[in-house]
Amino acid sequence: MGPKKDQVVEKIPLGRPGNNLKSGIVGLANVGKSTLFQAITKCSLGNPANFPYATIDPEEARVIVPDARYDWLCEHYKPKSRVPANLTVYDIAGLTRGASTGAGLGNAFLSHIRAVDAIFQVVRCFDDAEIIHVEGDVNPVRDLNIISEELRLKDIEFVEKALENLAKQTRRGGQSLEMKKLKEEEATVAKVLQHLKDGKDVRKNDWTPKEVEVINPLFLLTAKPVVYLVNLSEKDYLRQKNKHLPKIAEWVKEHASGDPIIPLSICFEERLTRFETEAEAEEECKKLGTKSALPKIIVTMRNALQLGSFFTCGSDEVRQWTIRKGTKAPQAAGVIHTDFEKTFIQAIVFNFETLKEYGDEAAVKAAGKIMTKGKEYVVEDGDILLIKAGAAKG
Repeated sequence: MGPKKDQVVEKIPLGRPGNNLKSGIVGLANVGKSTLFQAITKCSLGNPANFPYATIDPEEARVIVPDARYDWLCEHYKPKSRVPANLTVYDIAGLTRGASTGAGLGNAFLSHIRAVDAIFQVVRCFDDAEIIHVEGDVNPVRDLNIISEELRLKDIEFVEKALENLAKQTRRGGQSLEMKKLKEEEATVAKVLQHLKDGKDVRKNDWTPKEVEVINPLFLLTAKPVVYLVNLSEKDYLRQKNKHLPKIAEWVKEHASGDPIIPLSICFEERLTRFETEAEAEEECKKLGTKSALPKIIVTMRNALQLGSFFTCGSDEVRQWTIRKGTKAPQAAGVIHTDFEKTFIQAIVFNFETLKEYGDEAAVKAAGKIMTKGKEYVVEDGDILLIKAGAAKG
């Protein structure tokens, strides 16, 4: 046997594999979650009530992902049909202190979070006598601590159960391969438990691919990516200042280093949705020297979920497809149609940037920039693909 070449270990992301990933809007009661959900999805689910637990069943909506490349392609191909990428967003009932032990709507709330792949955590930084704060006063750092603690406590409970089940199986002893695998799993789960008991979130550690394979089926709450949304009054959003912002930044740096923080004013976003047309809303933003934070929020979440896009283009249809970064060509073809993954032959590929640079497909082809790729090709964000697949076996 020859010497082994240096193998590149592929990093497996935490979370469910897949392209149709969901995000949940999470926070304490009355911080602006339902209003944000309505603004972000431009759909009105009745007035959000001004008392805790108005949202009991998570409401679900699909939000169009803003992308200048998609707009350019639609302009270029002028297709009969246009299908942008979307992101599924859930509005989840408000959390309370003690949710991990079932307080408020605790258990239902936590199972709803378990069903999403990433979390928009809304933190309230505005004072309003009309809107009761569930903890009595506005203190975002305390709120961040409550939420992170509740999610971690629930994970500890869940991991302890998993460890108990594994311990029952490994007690039997023996030297079989299956036993060896169970013992490795048990060691990983014990390591995760210690990490949580040390007050750290699961997503904040460098797990090996093998460990990630054990962690993912546990669907842990603290393993999910988080984007922090800081809800300011309209006045504070316009002047980009709020006394709580530095403390929040400090807290995130200490407890969730690297996670994005986006200041927004949910009441301002909601006001923008009341304009008859998008042009009027844009005019209002221009007048105030600001812009809506929603496009940035959606794009940031997509990145946090490690999602990218490829396009299929022609005069019939321009469509933006969503894939997890690192997806190979056959799996990308499978997003278009499951049969294509099985019968994949090759992909004809060129990138959006190349098309934009050369102006049209004929020029890209003349410059020799169209590639033919096989099964091992990793699709890049912004690729334009034409999939060649065999006939499916009936």
